[in-house]
Amino acid sequence: MIQKRIAQWAVMAVAVPLAAAGARRLSHTLEARRGSSGVSRLLTKGADMLRPQKAKRRRFW
Repeated sequence: MIQKRIAQWAVMAVAVPLAAAGARRLSHTLEARRGSSGVSRLLTKGADMLRPQKAKRRRFW
């Protein structure tokens, strides 16, 4: 049970930010080559949904 939670945490902490960064980079590459398109906008929106660039930082005090 604990191992399952650790695996879920690892996916959320590592894989999701990497996927968002990959989608954002692919979007920028496509836009540089072919200009703005529906696919590049969709990739950018997906990356923003997974991990917004301008997220507010939470303060604990």
